[in-house]
Amino acid sequence: METSVIAAIDIGSNAIRLLINNIENTKSAPDFKKAAFLRVPIRLGEDVFTLGRISEEKKTRLIDAMQGFSHIMKAYSVESYKACATSAMRDAANGKEITDLIRKESDLDIEIISGQEEADIIYEAGGLGSLMDKNRNYLYVDVGGGSTELVVYSKEQKMTSNSFQMGTVRMLVNAVEAGEQDRFKSWLKTVYKKYAPLNIIASGGNINKIHKILGKREKEYINYPEMKVLYDTLHSQSYEERIQNFKLNTYRADVIIPALKIFLTVAKTCKVNEIYVPKVGLVDGIIHHLYADKHK
Repeated sequence: METSVIAAIDIGSNAIRLLINNIENTKSAPDFKKAAFLRVPIRLGEDVFTLGRISEEKKTRLIDAMQGFSHIMKAYSVESYKACATSAMRDAANGKEITDLIRKESDLDIEIISGQEEADIIYEAGGLGSLMDKNRNYLYVDVGGGSTELVVYSKEQKMTSNSFQMGTVRMLVNAVEAGEQDRFKSWLKTVYKKYAPLNIIASGGNINKIHKILGKREKEYINYPEMKVLYDTLHSQSYEERIQNFKLNTYRADVIIPALKIFLTVAKTCKVNEIYVPKVGLVDGIIHHLYADKHK
């Protein structure tokens, strides 16, 4: 049995991630098995969304992390990889300068991708398609640190998509441009009018954590009322209380509030009660994308 070792790197606005998969090529279908996963909460967006560029301190941390990722990938004998940077690197005035420096210091090539490319890659992870009924319409929502990506699917086909500069870190530092929230709601109303009734499929680290906090089993949906209660509860508590009462990591206890706000806005505007959480992300999509390219 042939086994492939593939890696994916996601340089996000809140954190950077490395996923390494062992993929066993069986006769029926490939079996994707996680070999290693590492998350480093550098939060590049704090600099970019307020200063317009990545600071020296965060640049150094990012390069250190990428050098570490490079060594880990060599230790696992990774055959192929893809590294993608999203909203913060897209917006950073020195983004290209930093990707060039990473290439020089760690021998890793970074591709800065658009919001719509990000949504398309996540869809390739396979977890979304398995949830879809061909007779129903779906709104896929991915909330990141810098932006929110949305895609409408009907009869398992992509119909329309959009990307909004309304990520969790961007909201925390009050860097959402005037009118962006109105544009967001207006687009949602248009989608609702054309495609209702809709079902929501949600992704991102925050919705995964929300799913866990609410005690949900795998493939069990979240409903709007319980998510609203959780938002009200967390919002009423201090940062320290959220960490203590909900066992949240320091890098999660603040961004979970704007994430909940975005998901609640989507659900309320589109009159959706059930939110499905397949727990896939950009790194999962990259792995599947690379595998598919290799076996075309």
